[in-house]
Amino acid sequence: MRTDLSKFTTGTYNAGPKWKVLVWYFVNYYIFNSAFPWPYKIKIALLRSFGAKVGVGLIIKTKVRIKNPWRLTIGDHCWIGESVWIDNLEDVTIGNNVCISQGALLLTGNHDYTLVDFPYRLGKIQLEDGVWIGARSVVCPGVNCGCEAILTVNSVTSKDLKASGIYSGNPAVWVRDRKFADERSVGQN
Repeated sequence: MRTDLSKFTTGTYNAGPKWKVLVWYFVNYYIFNSAFPWPYKIKIALLRSFGAKVGVGLIIKTKVRIKNPWRLTIGDHCWIGESVWIDNLEDVTIGNNVCISQGALLLTGNHDYTLVDFPYRLGKIQLEDGVWIGARSVVCPGVNCGCEAILTVNSVTSKDLKASGIYSGNPAVWVRDRKFADERSVGQN
């Protein structure tokens, strides 16, 4: 038996109403994935108008790609760096005070390679409060990153990250616990 991509279907995945997907395509391309530094307030208003739930204080840099804003929840005081790609075929939930650094990828879908028609295999992603996803890192489908966890630069995780853990590598492995120099700052994030 071999993979037969001519038999591929998206299965139960549905991006949304075709008109909404089409309009978002142009907004995403010309505003979010643009090198022009559009004001954050405009980007936030657009995300909300397309169904995203966005808290206060979002910093969203240039060249960001978001697949389906209606499947996106972002808490308060989050940073989304340059060239981040939120490929959310499934729900992505981002807590408060989360930093997603340059070029990081949140990937909610891949393919079931055990079936010849190669269907989508989707999984939600949750980044709890205080998470930091390092530059050029990848968070795979179905992953939950616990509070204050860190995924270091250029790392890949396909497994949950425990709260306050620092993870590195491909595949990412636990390195040590996250400690704050001033423990008083932990409750103030």
